[in-house]
Amino acid sequence: MSQPTCQIIRPQSTYEGKQGFSYFEGISAESVGSHGICMHLLNIPPGARAKAHLHENHETAIYTLKGETHLWYGENLSEHFVARAGEFVYIPAGVPHLPMNLSDEEAVVVIARTDPNEQESVVLLPELEKFVPVEDNTTI
Repeated sequence: MSQPTCQIIRPQSTYEGKQGFSYFEGISAESVGSHGICMHLLNIPPGARAKAHLHENHETAIYTLKGETHLWYGENLSEHFVARAGEFVYIPAGVPHLPMNLSDEEAVVVIARTDPNEQESVVLLPELEKFVPVEDNTTI
């Protein structure tokens, strides 16, 4: 068995996440054999909305490179804030959330999760969709 080694990933292709967004390939168990982290780049078009979901047993850290995203989270998605360029977001394991770009500008974020698999811990929560307004945006 060979020793793990350093690798570089040049994101050229994307994959469709269960959440409804298209992610650029990055660091994951699938791409480099990572054991404890997954990290991807996500461009969120104006008006784009993810599906309500959570990540079982895995924390998520997000850094906003460009634009802004709204995040509804918690029980019945009753909590809300806006993350802007230069800000970090932390989502604890098991917390329901739904991100959305309500601006006219594309948002670009870097997402890191303690689950090394790209989609392993995603649990969709369609019963929570009704708690977030849908006017003036689309589901991708």
